[in-house]
Amino acid sequence: MSETDPFTADVVAQIMRHMNEDHAGDSRMIVQALGGRPDAESALMSGMDAEGIDFVAVVGGAEVPVRIAWSERLTERIQVRREVVRMSDEARGILGMAPRDGR
Repeated sequence: MSETDPFTADVVAQIMRHMNEDHAGDSRMIVQALGGRPDAESALMSGMDAEGIDFVAVVGGAEVPVRIAWSERLTERIQVRREVVRMSDEARGILGMAPRDGR
């Protein structure tokens, strides 16, 4: 955590673990629709900071880094969930998928 990045390494690790264990499908959709990799076969979160989220996508059998900026600079952990939900909903729309219930 620093003046420029309010998220500690342990917070990032917790968010990453949750995303990769419970939301790998959402990560793939986000990378396909918002990360400029419509050919991504899979994607896992690899990091994040106050400015954006990082993924490692598999494209044609090779790992490719993908960074996507948040809609605004984040300063609190609760904002991360909101941004990921927003990205997921936006990605679903771009990919022509129905919105999820309860979001």
